[in-house]
Amino acid sequence: MRNVISARQSVVRVAAVAATVLLSAGSTAWAAEVKIGYVDMQKAIQETSAGKKAKKELEKEFNAKKADLQKKEADLKKMDDDLKKKAVALSEDVRNKKAQELQGEMIKFQREVGESQLNIQKKERDLTAPILDKLQGSLDKIAKEGGYTVILEKNEQSVLWAQKDIDLTDALVKEFEKKK
Repeated sequence: MRNVISARQSVVRVAAVAATVLLSAGSTAWAAEVKIGYVDMQKAIQETSAGKKAKKELEKEFNAKKADLQKKEADLKKMDDDLKKKAVALSEDVRNKKAQELQGEMIKFQREVGESQLNIQKKERDLTAPILDKLQGSLDKIAKEGGYTVILEKNEQSVLWAQKDIDLTDALVKEFEKKK
């Protein structure tokens, strides 16, 4: 989802700069015809019924994997504690062998944690891509019907401040829900 958002952020930045240039360069009569709005896409996704369903599905999968990883982490800690307790009684060869086994298990565990994070991110992208597509269709309809020149995406890097009355997020969610 970050890649989709990053691409959109680039488009949004270009559109914001273009709108600013056009507004500052144009005449007052022309500038009065420009209509700008913004949408918080993250909020819109989270407030749609499809977004809520996707979030629950992700949380369920995440929590199951988290529990599994926590158990494995506890097992590794127990192995480490056992090795530390028995280290004095073990020969150097046995101690080194057990330390290498523990290190190998820790590397496998770290790899599994990384893979789990990637899988969750992929699942999130897979679940949100159709929602984003449908939101884009709804946004197109709102833009055309409302006569908007530009609709920006509100996030930390683009719209830092705007009047609340040009926030189209709630209207976007409503339009999205109509298309069920």
